[in-house]
Amino acid sequence: MTKIRLVALDMDGTLLDSQKHVSERNRKALAACALNGVLVVPATGRAVHGIAPEIRSLPGVKYAIATNGGVVTDLSEEKDLKTCALSNQETLRILRLVKRYPAMYDPYIEGWAITQPEFINHLDRYGISPVMQKMVHATRKTVPNIIQFVEETKKEAEKINVFFADLEAREELRRELEKIEGLSVTSSLYNNLEINRKEATKGNALTWLAGYLRIPIQEVMAFGDGENDVSMLQAAGIGIAMENGIAKAKEAADFVTISNDEDGVAAALERFVLGQDGNATWI
Repeated sequence: MTKIRLVALDMDGTLLDSQKHVSERNRKALAACALNGVLVVPATGRAVHGIAPEIRSLPGVKYAIATNGGVVTDLSEEKDLKTCALSNQETLRILRLVKRYPAMYDPYIEGWAITQPEFINHLDRYGISPVMQKMVHATRKTVPNIIQFVEETKKEAEKINVFFADLEAREELRRELEKIEGLSVTSSLYNNLEINRKEATKGNALTWLAGYLRIPIQEVMAFGDGENDVSMLQAAGIGIAMENGIAKAKEAADFVTISNDEDGVAAALERFVLGQDGNATWI
């Protein structure tokens, strides 16, 4: 089998367990990969500043793909290498459309998710679980009014995230967004939508980063569980979906490992990168 030189990892639902932590087995497997010279790249829908210290401190982590490919960053240098953002005009158009729906919306700007008191103080209204609420509180900057902030600052958005309690409204908004040319509309949770520029996908970002590092894409392994991971699973030399993942992710992958709560990342690394048998049950 081809030697793997880079492992790209979705975080929520993949590397992280249901409590948003990295298990000891996953940590040990990644450390063993790093000892063998393998780069470990978080590839997340989160903004750069939403990548927790627990992830940044993992062995082998230097680069990251954030906001679904809207940003490729060098974490060690605190420098973005590539960005693919929605223009200020596009950002405002989307936010004004989303505002018509019973939803919570967060534009991701300059590495931070931006919220407002109406949302951050009432997360229960938007179908957000207690574990997710803790993460949201830790990764948002609050402004008095999001749309006014974007109007006044003229900022671009790396991504716009939308949470819904009403899933029919989610599907209605998705249909509206998909009529707008130049957008990528995906999701990572059953009750959210994630809006990027069409070119801003994890697959495009991973392909770019591999080229930047002069690593053939055949020597790249990617892990994911959600719709926003599909392009990355397809782009990588080996794509591995989680058992807890959606059907589209599993269909896009070369292999399906066990779930994120069963150390599925470690099980696959042990088998394909470290040459160990592990104790995985493969789907």
